[in-house]
Amino acid sequence: MRIGELAGIVGVTTRAVRHYHRIGLLPEPPRQANGYREYTLRDAVELARVRRLTELGLSLDEVKDALADDAGRDLAEILAELDADLARQEDAIRQRRARLRQLLDEAERSGRLPAEAPVSPELAAIFEDMARASAQRPGPEPAIAAKERELLALLATGTPDAGRDSWLGALMQSLTADPEAMRRAYDVYARLDELAAADDGDPRIEPAAHAIVAAIPPEAARKMAAAIGGAVGQEGGFADAFFADYAPAQAAAIRRAVELLKESAP
Repeated sequence: MRIGELAGIVGVTTRAVRHYHRIGLLPEPPRQANGYREYTLRDAVELARVRRLTELGLSLDEVKDALADDAGRDLAEILAELDADLARQEDAIRQRRARLRQLLDEAERSGRLPAEAPVSPELAAIFEDMARASAQRPGPEPAIAAKERELLALLATGTPDAGRDSWLGALMQSLTADPEAMRRAYDVYARLDELAAADDGDPRIEPAAHAIVAAIPPEAARKMAAAIGGAVGQEGGFADAFFADYAPAQAAAIRRAVELLKESAP
């Protein structure tokens, strides 16, 4: 996808993206033969995290330090320092301090902040549920689960005011309200992980696609099906970057699930 679409998805300006390139905060992809730079889903994920960190009040130098530490410990230290600074300011920043307190509590509770931090309290609760669901399953967490967290954080960053009326809001609400929803999600993650080394003709793709659709709660599925006529279901730009981030068979299963959702739309 081009720089304008990348900026639009995350909700920043193209000027900001170019500035982040200049100061080394965001890697700058090489130009293609046509003279344009092509951005990937990974670029969008990283840009979304930069936006979330700057919205907390971190300087760009502090954001650099936070992104350099995958374990999240430096971020927790920076947030603690910022919390002390905010204590000396006026009432207008009290809401920000409360949010920082939540992040610091999370760091103290778990010993580290998640790789996707900072995220909204709603997403943080979902990620905690995911951690519990993963701990209850044998073996390591499916790699697709980490991709799911990154995608949820990216989408929530680009549409912070989506609320319950959107498919994303309905999905997030259902994940916290239905105890079985997370179990179904992890069953899907495991299926997709099994397709990591398969080609796009693998017979497991069709049942995996049906499992994806079955795992989406009815209300979220209805709103998602209605939204698929927009950018989520179109080829090019974000869609290309999204599917390129998956192995061929995984992408084929997700594409088939999109088709099934389209077919289910009234």
